[in-house]
Formats: sequence, structure tokens, C-alpha cells
Amino acid sequence: MSDLAARFRKLWDEIAPIGRDAGSGGYLRYSLTEPELRLRDWFRDQAEQRGMPVTEDGNGNLFAWWGDPEAGDAVLTGSHFDSVPHGGAYDGPLGVVSALLAVDELRDAGVTPVRPLAVGAFVEEEGARFGVPCLGSRLLTGALPAERAAVLRDADGVSFAEALGGAPAGARPELLGRFRSFVELHVEQGRALADTPDAVAVASAIWPHGRWRFDFAGEGNHAGTTRMADRRDPMLTYAFTVLAANKEARLRGAHATVGRVSVEPNATNAIPSRVTGWLDARAAEPDTLTGLVEAVHDKAIERARRDGTGVTLTEESATPLVAFDGGLADRLAALLDAPVLPTGAGHDAGVLAGHLPTAMLFVRNPTGVSHSPAESATDVDCAAGVAALARVLGELTC
Repeated sequence: MSDLAARFRKLWDEIAPIGRDAGSGGYLRYSLTEPELRLRDWFRDQAEQRGMPVTEDGNGNLFAWWGDPEAGDAVLTGSHFDSVPHGGAYDGPLGVVSALLAVDELRDAGVTPVRPLAVGAFVEEEGARFGVPCLGSRLLTGALPAERAAVLRDADGVSFAEALGGAPAGARPELLGRFRSFVELHVEQGRALADTPDAVAVASAIWPHGRWRFDFAGEGNHAGTTRMADRRDPMLTYAFTVLAANKEARLRGAHATVGRVSVEPNATNAIPSRVTGWLDARAAEPDTLTGLVEAVHDKAIERARRDGTGVTLTEESATPLVAFDGGLADRLAALLDAPVLPTGAGHDAGVLAGHLPTAMLFVRNPTGVSHSPAESATDVDCAAGVAALARVLGELTC
């Protein structure tokens, strides 16, 4: 094992136990809960050890600075700490740990950046607690009004403002204006690199994607006494809609997933009165995505008429096609001699790309699995990612 891989493992082992569920082996790192707060404290401590003052933007995002935070023209890197329920270890934290180690690499090489460098830790990227992905970056850029974010609530009824300790600040154009570019390192979410000699790739684009809530209303009744012909069961409409989403996505070469459902009254011996399902839909082209969601909605309405139920569709979040800065991506691909890949996953980089030149680096994932305990990356590949990020940051800050 190389020295850099050993140093990666040492730092990685410090955070690996935090938020890990003993049963699943996955992580429960919901934003602004105890495990994620411990990781934020760890980040502050690591920054202090490196003499990097940490600032907060009033939205839950943290920034550790190498150089004058007020100077402007800074290069931003980093990622997030929060996870999906029982998610993998690498999605998010790898980008933060790698950024800190990249700072170490540059310092060990005697590099003195001409421009400031900031390492960011963004809040609620996954949207697993408050329902809106990339919440911190959306607030920072003004893509989401602070008033709407403040009243978002988790499953226990706690609002984002309460968890944050006060109302979010919202858009911070003066802070955003201090950055000249953003580079996010992330574990690959797929197997494009798995059978290649390349440990690192550069992102070209993020597919357009979003989350839509389907609310199915019916008539609650007794499971044992209500004739099948007399039922107005929203679970039937929901089940049909899930199958329709799968079919329509396959027909279009798109992705559709219903991974979350809520049922009322949620009793074994009761016909539900209400079922809510959340559709995650993604496609390579915006028109394909629009057509997919419309087709699923139409199928749901048609089925609801037959079932005697009602259905409403609400868009909870939507991200357009994000083509990363072509000049920057090409520059980094040439610098690293790395392949260029698209991705169907959303990231804070996708939000920031609308405001400043942005790029992403991917580190090889041998399983190709993400948002699961099976998500992985070898220490050697992670070290390669750190080295690549350091080289990129050295190029951009000089």
C-alpha cells in the first residue's frame, strides 16, 4: 500500500464507525442529527489542525479556508456527509476526506496557492431527512426560497429551521461570488470504470431528474367485511402506477423508481384510505423525462377511474440537464488523461453549475452499487482520487 493510501485509510477509519447501523452495515447519517453533527465537528477539528478557519453560510453549509476568505477568485471543492437510509460509506464523505488530503498533498509538495482554496461540507444533499435534495446548495444559490426551506419537516415533525437552530439565511450571492470554480470528487455510481484500467474519470453531464409525489385517495374500510366489488382501494391504483412507471421508463431508456411509500391507516386488516408514493425519475434528455412523468400520470389517472379512487401529482423537486463547463471538463480530462462519463445521479455540483464553472471527478466503484452498504472503493483507488484532485486544485489555484 502506498503512503497516500495508508494516510487515506487512517483518516477514513476515523469517520467509518459514525452512524453505521450494526444490522444492515449501512449508514444512518441524516442531516443535522447526532451522527452527522459528529461528522461536522470532525470536519471543524480537521480544518483547525490544518490552520483552515471554518465559516458557515447560515444555511448549514460549512467552508474551511486555505487563504483569505474575503479575497475572492477562490476555488471550492468538497461534498457532503449525510446519507440515504442505510446507504453506503463513500457517497459524500469521500469528497470531503479527499479534499482535506488533497490540501495535505499540495502542502507537502510545497505549493502555495495564488488563489484561496475552500473545502465545503454541504448540508442535506440526499434530501433523506427533509425531502429536498441538495437543500444546502439550493439555498446558497437561491434556487430554493429560505421561507420554503424553513418549514420543511422530517418524519418526526421537526422543521429544517428547528434542526438548523434558526431560519436559514437563503441566497448568499456575495459568498457565491467569491468562488471562481467548484470541483466535486465523488465515488462512481455505476460500473463504467470497473472493467477499465482507469481509477478516476471526469464528469460530462448530469441527467435531468426529479422527485414527484403521487397521492392516491380511496375509502378506508374493513378487510374482512367489504366485498371486493364494493372497494375503493387506493393501494390498487398505487400498485398499478408503480408497474406503469417501470414499463414507461424501460420503453424510453430512462430510469423510474418508487422507493418510498406511506399508507394510511397502515393496518393489516384495513383497506387503506390513502396511499402516497414518491417517484424518482431520470432520463438523458429533458423531453424524455417530461414524457415519462406525463405518461405515468396519465396511466395513474386512467386506473384511478377504474378503481373509484383519486390521484394527484405534485412535483417536489426537479433538476434540469446539467452539462458541466465543457472547457473546464476538457481541461481536467486532458490534465489527468482520464475518461469522460455522464451520470444519472444528482449532486451539489449540479446546482452550483448554474452559477460558476463546475466539474466532477469520479473514483472507481468495483461493485457499481451505490446508496447501499455494497457501495465500495479500494484504498488504492481512493488515493488515486486524492492525487488527481490535488493535481486539479493545484492547477486551478495557481
